Amino acid sequence: MTGMAPDTTGVYDLQRHFRETLPDVVTLPQLFQKNGYFTARAGKIYHYGVPGQIGTSGLDDPPSWNQFVNPNGVDHTREEAVLTFSTPQLTALGSSVAYHASSEPDEKHTDGMVAEAIMQTMSERRNEAWFLGAGFYRPHCPYIAPAKYSDQIPLNRVDLIPFDEGEMHMAPRWVYFNSDPNMGMTPEQRRNGMRAYFAAIEFMDAQVGKLLNTLDRLKLANDTVIVFWGDNGYQLGEHGQWMKQTNFEAAARIPIIMSAPGNRGKGRGCSRTVELMDIYPTLAEVCGLEHTPANLQGRSVAPLLENPNTRWDAPAVSQMERREPQRRVMGYSLRNERYRYTEWELGNQGHELYDYEKDPRNVAADPATSGIKAQLRDQLHGIMQKRGAKIPG
Repeated sequence: MTGMAPDTTGVYDLQRHFRETLPDVVTLPQLFQKNGYFTARAGKIYHYGVPGQIGTSGLDDPPSWNQFVNPNGVDHTREEAVLTFSTPQLTALGSSVAYHASSEPDEKHTDGMVAEAIMQTMSERRNEAWFLGAGFYRPHCPYIAPAKYSDQIPLNRVDLIPFDEGEMHMAPRWVYFNSDPNMGMTPEQRRNGMRAYFAAIEFMDAQVGKLLNTLDRLKLANDTVIVFWGDNGYQLGEHGQWMKQTNFEAAARIPIIMSAPGNRGKGRGCSRTVELMDIYPTLAEVCGLEHTPANLQGRSVAPLLENPNTRWDAPAVSQMERREPQRRVMGYSLRNERYRYTEWELGNQGHELYDYEKDPRNVAADPATSGIKAQLRDQLHGIMQKRGAKIPG
């Protein structure tokens, strides 16, 4: 939403607001405001503590919006009381494998309310230029969705992610968020958790469908740019890990779908590597906005909307901080179309290298990879420096 990386915004945790570091930054919706658009959101766009802050503004950014709605459905007000927990030792509700198949309809759940609020704004503002943010909470844990979604997923059709104990020792210790493989769950608990997670996705997907149907009904689909994305990937047992908070592929890779009126690449997949920061400059370009900030750190992917196979050499960088008493270790990870290279504390605490064409294991220690590792390291450090990281000379 700022078009800038954590080393520039100073946001490494879930408590600090970016305006503490960048009080005058022009956010993506603010740029649309400057160009005459009505901006509004419903639900979670900027960070919230989930589920505790559902129904509040959390760490939202008031200058970004002309209007906002904070729905609060039965998944927060009532359904949490009847959750089933798979994780043996619950530390925090927002980090547990907990679920419930609700008897209430979509419309009484927070995400159903998000969809209703956005559809209403579409209808009321149909003759205006608008920028709308539909911030769905699911599939964030706890996994709560109407029962009809889990009913359509037979438990015996849920395949567990293969896991070998050696995966817990193939990389530096900082890599792992869950030190207990699969959070100590039994195979049955894992299957139930996965089914509930899939049901939450189906529920959220149905709400997205309502928004798309509303665009069609209002005859606005051909004049609307649509971007669908998730703010992180999700692990369901890959390398023994669950949820997010790692630099592993399953957690760092995100879903993203873009559609702009007239783009010739519509309906086609794209294997190029892009970043969340690319959304800001892309929307500014395809919508023809003026006064776009010159210090954005992403890159417009508008050429990929025209031709998904366009030549592209920009990698994606993610980072994950680990904290211990009196110590802070940052892990940076660079992903291009073939490799993922990760280093902890600038390599002083270890490296990782994954070749997705050949080997899913960490091959950083293999002497044969020294050349590509050095190449990716130099590229990563160059990007880090441009984005505000301090690298000794």
